[in-house]
Amino acid sequence: MAVAKDMSKEVPPGDPAGRQSGLEAQTGDLGVSRAHEAVAKVRAEVDKLSEKVASLETDLRSGSWVDDKELVALTEMLMVQLLELDATEADGEARVERRVEVCRVQSIVETLDRLKARNSDPLSGTRNATAADTKSEQIKSQIGVVNAQGSLQSSTRITLDWELFD
Repeated sequence: MAVAKDMSKEVPPGDPAGRQSGLEAQTGDLGVSRAHEAVAKVRAEVDKLSEKVASLETDLRSGSWVDDKELVALTEMLMVQLLELDATEADGEARVERRVEVCRVQSIVETLDRLKARNSDPLSGTRNATAADTKSEQIKSQIGVVNAQGSLQSSTRITLDWELFD
């Protein structure tokens, strides 16, 4: 039942059409809240994974070796979280949160890639620093011996008379 007042249509509170528009607003709010919940769930999982990445990074910096399978597994778990973020439909503030979380996950994956490169490179890091220092000292001492022998038997004469061209 509609009541007309001054050529306008008023909807009584018991009207199903009025309830439907209110239901649409609630559904929109529900979608935003679901997006916030999905991003929060991914954020919690990424927090756990980032702690593992940080511990692996400290292990590698201290000189210990980390299994590549562990690095690959962490990368794959982070990629799964990226896929979950991509599947989340969000508008407004939830979209901004999702974008920030995507950037965070990507930076952690880049960190894992650097750690994997450092772990696979035998000459990088601190674990082989002493061996590399020893080798470089041996090479320098051998070069010093060659230079000392070469300076005694040098047949090259150094002069300061330079030919000038106009």
